[in-house]
Amino acid sequence: LPDIDVKKKKKKRKKKKNKKKEPPMHAELVRLGLHEVDIKITKDERMHVLQWRRNLLWDEVLLDGKRQAHSGGFFGREKVYGLVFGADSEGRGGDQVMLIVDPNTEYGNWGGAQRISGVRLEAKDGPVVSYGTLDPQSLEKPATFADWMKKTMGMEWGS
Repeated sequence: LPDIDVKKKKKKRKKKKNKKKEPPMHAELVRLGLHEVDIKITKDERMHVLQWRRNLLWDEVLLDGKRQAHSGGFFGREKVYGLVFGADSEGRGGDQVMLIVDPNTEYGNWGGAQRISGVRLEAKDGPVVSYGTLDPQSLEKPATFADWMKKTMGMEWGS
């Protein structure tokens, strides 16, 4: 019999890559009007300006002044827009966000200036910024009549 060299196979341990936890995306509403919404977005020491504009025959979404999406027509314009921040030239990577706009007029605003009813910017982790009808807190139903009075009219009921 020939000599057979038996070598023990060494098990390679997979090293866990320490993924750096990405800093969260932060956004705030800068301007909110009937035909315009401006949102300041900061992430990784960079600032972006996301804008929604309503014109007579079209709506458009601008990121840092460049048109990213548009929707035309008299009725049935888009209200949901998908955007990607920081993708490479081949379209890979980046942060995906969704801009949702409720363009109806907000009638509960007695301050004088008309504005849209709601806006929401959502990342994969959840809402980044929201306002009005698209705010998750506005969708919660009051538990009692007293809570309803406080929410809708700002009145305390029989404390």
